[in-house]
Amino acid sequence: MTTSPKTLLLIGGTSDIGRATALYYAKAGWHVFLAARREDEARRNADDIAARTGSEVTTHRLDILDTQSFEIFLTGLPQLPDTVVCVVGELGDQAFGQKDSAHATLLLRTNFEGPALLLGLLAERFLERGSGTIVGVSSVAGDRGRGSNYLYGSAKAGFSAFLSGLRNRLAPAGLRVITVKPGFVRTRMTAGLKLPPVLTAQAEEVGRAIFNAAEKGGGDIIYVRRIWRPVMMVIGNIPERLFKHLRL
Repeated sequence: MTTSPKTLLLIGGTSDIGRATALYYAKAGWHVFLAARREDEARRNADDIAARTGSEVTTHRLDILDTQSFEIFLTGLPQLPDTVVCVVGELGDQAFGQKDSAHATLLLRTNFEGPALLLGLLAERFLERGSGTIVGVSSVAGDRGRGSNYLYGSAKAGFSAFLSGLRNRLAPAGLRVITVKPGFVRTRMTAGLKLPPVLTAQAEEVGRAIFNAAEKGGGDIIYVRRIWRPVMMVIGNIPERLFKHLRL
């Protein structure tokens, strides 16, 4: 008797991390649903991944800011996935966001509101079925607010807190919720930034970490590069009276 392949819903299918993660799952024989706002670009990724792996990869249009469309989006999927991975993120421009409320709103909604609401709806469906794994890509920027990126960081802090609460709620039902914190990642989003090599991961490295954590029994909170855990522990424990004078 043959069994149907497992299915992955990848939210953020046009990002470098999204493509790398989808590729890991497809290589393992999973069917992949790539969700993205730019479906033409997602289609190029889907065709490439399918050609490389032989797995089925389909595309599905999703605007993470159009929260009213989420129910229709989920109903339109071929089936409820076994695992959902949300890699949606927008680094944005902190200085611009300080002066432009529309840009600040974009960062807060893209990095927190949209992903949290969509994963919340999926959680209800997973609970009803009795199985499912949720992976949310957050950020070390959410571990403590810093003057250089507190719009992005505060949104990711909210997303991390949401995932923590969801994990606490779903654990008794046997459902897993995993928080992934990549740190710096060399992607199109960080192109042009001077990043420290020891703290900077590649997209493929993040994809591998996500797959291993979700499908090979990893932990609940994953720092892709382990050095980030002690780094953020030190930053998190600096007294506020000193921290507010630092330029980080």
